[in-house]
Amino acid sequence: MEKAKTIITITGAFIFLFSNGTMSGNIDYPVRSHSDQTSSKSILTQTKSAQTDPKSVQTKTKSVQTVSKPAQPKTKSGQTVSKPAQTKSTQTVIKPVTATKSAVPGTVRIGTQTWAIANLNVNTFRNGDSIPEAKTNKEWVTAGESGKPAWCYYNNDPANGLKYGKLYNWFAVNDPRGLAPAGWTLSGDADWSMLTYFLGGQEVAGNKMKNTSGWSDDNYGTNESGFTGSPGGYRVENGTFLNLGSIGTWWSSTESKASTAIDHYLALSRSLGRSSSPKQRGESVRCIRK
Repeated sequence: MEKAKTIITITGAFIFLFSNGTMSGNIDYPVRSHSDQTSSKSILTQTKSAQTDPKSVQTKTKSVQTVSKPAQPKTKSGQTVSKPAQTKSTQTVIKPVTATKSAVPGTVRIGTQTWAIANLNVNTFRNGDSIPEAKTNKEWVTAGESGKPAWCYYNNDPANGLKYGKLYNWFAVNDPRGLAPAGWTLSGDADWSMLTYFLGGQEVAGNKMKNTSGWSDDNYGTNESGFTGSPGGYRVENGTFLNLGSIGTWWSSTESKASTAIDHYLALSRSLGRSSSPKQRGESVRCIRK
């Protein structure tokens, strides 16, 4: 009986141990207490919080960068004032031009130009060659038709030459031997345009250029420019003389077409005219220094 009790006791011990799992064969993980789990949860929470902090710091840094802006000028009310950019005026003011003294005798300074105060009155080219005088209508027509240089006095009267200078066809103006004396040049269309500009425009320039005497019907000018423009008339292609006392006309050195060239004229108005005339015509010439 004692042997049977011993067997029953040992068997009960095995059953007790089996029911508590000590012989189950599973891996025995250490069991954490409730306080340990709470501590682990707190650690996880801290870790998450630590991960969130950098974003919070970045946001704060961004906020600082946004606040840091250059200060703008403000009014007393706190509104931003935008100052308008200041620009300089580029308008051109044309000042009245009057005659000024020139260091060269027989000249006048108008704006930046130095003009002769008398019409050209030479009978030789710059190199010394003679310019043919055409007294008769036939001589004048022949020179023009052949493209040869020629000059004349108005009505072939030397007294008119002393007052108005000579009349030249454009072939004399354009001759390569040089019609202008040494130190002078023939005025081109651009020179006349500049003169017109200096005198305030085409509509008023003529009155400032016309002489104070010698014009028919008392159509004098003020001559405030000092140009001293007189009505020396002109000679047409067939040799006829016209308009002494009422028109003064001057060649430019600028060609217009094969048969014409540009000229400028004063008449009984206040303006300075511009036209294109046949090269055979006889007109005055005014030189300019450059």
